Amino acid sequence: MNTSNTSLLQEILRSGQPLDTTDLPEFIPADGPFDDEQRTFLNGLFAGIYAISKNGGGAEEEVAQTPLKVYFGSQTGTAESLSKDLRKFSATQGFDAEIAELDSIAPADLASLNHVLIVAATYGEGEPTDNAQTFYAGLMSDDAPSLPATLNFSVCGLGDSSYPHFNKVSRDLDARLAELGATRAAPLITCDVDYDADYETWRGEVFKAPLFAEAAGAAGASASIVEESVPAFDKNHPFLGTLMRCECLNGSDSAKTVNHVEIGLAGGGEDLDYQVGDALGIWPLNDIEEVEGILGAAQLTGQEVVALKAGPTTVKQALFRSLDLMTVSPKTAELWNVEVDQDTHLIDVLSRQEGGMEAQTLVDGLRSLQPRLYSISSSPKKHPGEVHLTVSEVHYELNGTARKGVASTFLGSRLNGGGALGVYVHKSAHFYIPENDETPLIMIGPGTGIAPFRAFLEEREARQASGDNWLFFGDQHEACDYLYADQLRGWTESGLLNKLSLAWSRDGAEKVYVQHLIEKDGAEFFSWLERGAAIYICGDATRMASDVETALLSVISKYGDRDEQGALDYLELLKKEHRYQRDVY
Repeated sequence: MNTSNTSLLQEILRSGQPLDTTDLPEFIPADGPFDDEQRTFLNGLFAGIYAISKNGGGAEEEVAQTPLKVYFGSQTGTAESLSKDLRKFSATQGFDAEIAELDSIAPADLASLNHVLIVAATYGEGEPTDNAQTFYAGLMSDDAPSLPATLNFSVCGLGDSSYPHFNKVSRDLDARLAELGATRAAPLITCDVDYDADYETWRGEVFKAPLFAEAAGAAGASASIVEESVPAFDKNHPFLGTLMRCECLNGSDSAKTVNHVEIGLAGGGEDLDYQVGDALGIWPLNDIEEVEGILGAAQLTGQEVVALKAGPTTVKQALFRSLDLMTVSPKTAELWNVEVDQDTHLIDVLSRQEGGMEAQTLVDGLRSLQPRLYSISSSPKKHPGEVHLTVSEVHYELNGTARKGVASTFLGSRLNGGGALGVYVHKSAHFYIPENDETPLIMIGPGTGIAPFRAFLEEREARQASGDNWLFFGDQHEACDYLYADQLRGWTESGLLNKLSLAWSRDGAEKVYVQHLIEKDGAEFFSWLERGAAIYICGDATRMASDVETALLSVISKYGDRDEQGALDYLELLKKEHRYQRDVY
């Protein structure tokens, strides 16, 4: 019983006087074993208790929290994850937040809202994410509606400063909302890949801003918060997995090195449970030869002590474990007072410097090393306690020097079998197979884009799903680039894989890609859509995914008898029904 209830009862007991018992039941009957004074006192006492209980325990009425809308544009799930964090944090600040994709709302609908936060990622060539494209196009259009000054907003952008269109989408959204009349409650923040500190700064500034602070519900500090399950292992707290196997899938004549990687998760428990469609985060270590090259170019021994956020360490250990040795960011150029081209790596800049560089200045100009996300290519039902990846080693030449990727070569050639590596499961926001096992699936994944579809097919096999499956796969040469050939042939023979369309771009006089096969089998493709098939695309966002979407629109237009706008509307409906999903990078 709360303090106010106790005080009221104490007053009743001290006074010995009954409360007004009008319309209250008689608690002590007249023939009870009490005299009149006792009966009057007890009736008053129980009447008080009854009145308190009828009044909800006498608790003070809580002041309602202020409604808040949080919208996100997310491709890999980071913006959605931060939006969930905002929802939780906002409850402590007096706000009742709801989160949703940007495409769930039309720009005109913003006019009815008072407090809106947007977390938007930029990917590709300065493009909005798949779940923000419609909203972005509508807001940026010439006929976008005016917005009232009562709409108080702030935008947090996610991007990568090594790309030329860094945070373009968040900048565009922030400027356009203000241009249309909405009120910017807190300044835009444009986060780089190492986003944690900047995001937390923005979050704090938003709720301290007068337009938010003055509107917060009075009960904010004591608001109940729905606790969401948080895994023990995440980006900042990885699990130490074990490399079980790494096998090259290409033939000896291939120009590529694509590895099938198996990682043991023993001891991780349910915190490492994953579903097909999820990704695995990998924390790599830098190549020690590249570390030595950086130290030599900077004229350092490697034993100099430097200060990092995690504490002091030697510059050699910092370069090996903690820092990005490739990217020259705007921060790097400003701190070191150098001019850089887009295709310039760190070693190129240091090689042009005269007189070396102080160790602390070196590390202060570098970005933190970041984990890499890889689509999971296994079903946990078929491979309990382990996870599989399909990883292409990155090798190329730049400025006359051979270069290579960090994580792909760490897995492929620098980490020995039985070696430990930091991993965590990165949940997909949307890229999951339907719960209905009768739903037909169309999967389009050339090259390493086959990874999630190997997992999909293993899952459907384990679930004995009755839905039809159609896979589009392609690469350069059938003889040496046919990834998982034996497994795919086996699924074709068993009937799990109803249709397998293969495109080999270097085996004939003309280059053949998966989009060509989609148009070639357009009538059948459209018939699958009409009977409820879901389309999944995985792979390169810049060219492949765009070319495939063009082919899809062509097929819908031709075999669905629709004009250009009609085909776009059909595809938009597939998106809304979650029957058109992309895992692109």
